Amino acid sequence: MDFLEPAFMQRALLAAVLVGITAPAVGIYLVQRRQALMGDGIGHVAMTGVGLGFLMNTNPVWMATLVAVVGAVTMELIRAYGKTRGDLALALLFYGGMAGGVLLINLSPTGSNANLSSFLFGSLSTVSAEDVTTISILAGFVLLVTVGLRRQLFAVSQDEEFARVTGLPVRFLNLLIAITAAVTVTVAMRVVGLLLVSALMVIPVAAAQQLSRSFKATFALAVLIGTGVTLSGTITSYYQDVPPGATIVLLAIGVFIALALLAAPLARRRAKAAEQATADCDARSVPATRRPADDVKV
Repeated sequence: MDFLEPAFMQRALLAAVLVGITAPAVGIYLVQRRQALMGDGIGHVAMTGVGLGFLMNTNPVWMATLVAVVGAVTMELIRAYGKTRGDLALALLFYGGMAGGVLLINLSPTGSNANLSSFLFGSLSTVSAEDVTTISILAGFVLLVTVGLRRQLFAVSQDEEFARVTGLPVRFLNLLIAITAAVTVTVAMRVVGLLLVSALMVIPVAAAQQLSRSFKATFALAVLIGTGVTLSGTITSYYQDVPPGATIVLLAIGVFIALALLAAPLARRRAKAAEQATADCDARSVPATRRPADDVKV
């Protein structure tokens, strides 16, 4: 347990737990909406916020949160109202965000490519006490939304038209999902990195879906997987001196593959059981006077 002795590892592990909980908590709604790559796009936009933070000598996490929220709202509006040119507008937004971040951080007197790399791929040693406080506040907001409004968000993610008919504020909830995803990206960027955070939002959910059928079970299992891989990846990164973001994502992929292999025979058993149950039901529904055996003359 010597990895708990350094102060920076204590901060990194706390941040990892918060990331492991919040990323799948938001990702489950993005997967339901078929927007698995939304986190990746927000990560590109958040790079401009990081660059602005260094240029203006302010906290990069808060500035990245502000810019990411603006970018996420813009993305949602383009999705809702964009027609044939929507994909082009999103591409300009993504690539412009990445280019702006690289340019701004190099223009700032305190920024460097090393600073940018820690935000792109994650870094244990750069998680400060101020970052932990910021991440804790943002993670609290994410959990308040994703857990407190889970029924409404699930309804909107499953079928917007049905949710609108039932009287739910669909436009507001869509924007809330986008904002929550943006906040989650900035929560995770110190541990996983902006370029890999989307994977942590999606892969634990996909892995959980291999075994679970209900939304509640998938949510709980995805959070458990996310927390497990972030903690394991952070500890492995400390001992092996490898990038934490890449390690966490590869562990998540490994869990997905293992659960997919485990789920295959279980799915076959369930299918056979369902077929047998259907056959038994059909046999019981046939009247005794009409059974073929009764019509045979000896």
